[in-house]
Amino acid sequence: MVNSLHDPDLRGFASDNYAGVHPEVLAALTSANGGHQISYGGDAYTARLAEVLGEQFGQQVQVFPVFNGTGANVVGLKSMLPHWGSVICAESAHINTDEAGAPERVAGIKLLTVPSVDGKLRPDDLDRYPREPDDVHHPLPGVVSITQSTELGTVYTAEELRALTDRAHALGLTVHLDGSRLANAAASLDLPLRALTTDAGVDVLSLGGTKNGLIFGELVLAINPDAVTGLGYLQKLNMQLASKMRFVSAQFLALLEDDLWQRSAAHANAMARRLRTGLEERVSSGAITGISFSQPTDANTILATLPAGVADRLRQKFAFYDWDPAAGEVRWVCSFDTTTEDVDGFIAAVESELR
Repeated sequence: MVNSLHDPDLRGFASDNYAGVHPEVLAALTSANGGHQISYGGDAYTARLAEVLGEQFGQQVQVFPVFNGTGANVVGLKSMLPHWGSVICAESAHINTDEAGAPERVAGIKLLTVPSVDGKLRPDDLDRYPREPDDVHHPLPGVVSITQSTELGTVYTAEELRALTDRAHALGLTVHLDGSRLANAAASLDLPLRALTTDAGVDVLSLGGTKNGLIFGELVLAINPDAVTGLGYLQKLNMQLASKMRFVSAQFLALLEDDLWQRSAAHANAMARRLRTGLEERVSSGAITGISFSQPTDANTILATLPAGVADRLRQKFAFYDWDPAAGEVRWVCSFDTTTEDVDGFIAAVESELR
């Protein structure tokens, strides 16, 4: 009785990873399940995915489906660097804070972090770690890794990305984009995925699917094939080569061919705006006090601060995580299946606590 395992108490704002699989993706998986297909990427679905991604990111793009986001980042970054190379990233970047050191332990990559109040790098930040190829005593920067949207819920504009990639390339660096929530950023800016990647000068993209309604699977896209070496070998030796790859590719086809990525991400963003606006209106009217917002809500993530004890009481009914417990800062994330009822019920619960 699978349905008996559903836990209604988990419904909330903890992560877009908590959501189930989008019905259109499930339908695509069912359709792909008939008959036999060549394994390890030789199937018709993966071939079609390469065509679709070529249309969206440019015909030069090389496509490598993988199992998860950490794997995509490890494989993508490793392919961009010599063994002695290092990566510049924001301190709050997922590769630095939430991947258990995988880029450093598995790929052997030194991360060179930059403080950022909003999770975004600026062109001048890249000067913090100058390239000195003849100085063997210090890590040699080779890649800049950008997170879009950031861990703090902020979004780089296309112009900000272009300024950053131009500076990186001028310094002899290539650019990796961790796009686990790229769809949310693109939907927020009402831009195609290409505008924030290929057209903005990104060399390698980790394209997320799980946070936008897939059951599993991410993509490593070599937008600039000259920026990578041995990606196929690295995909295999890092245990990211699926034997039944058609089931990763079929999901991404469902996401990309009919703009499901945009519809789902736009809905998640809209629910986050509804949540923040609803609470801000109650603050403005004097109905509640004690809540503040520590970052702009550009996509589907909200960072807020609450009085002591409020978060723990709210978590008795709604799932979400602390971001900075010492500061009373929490993070709320909306997903493709967040409903207006979810949002309005949570607003009412926050209002009840803060009154």
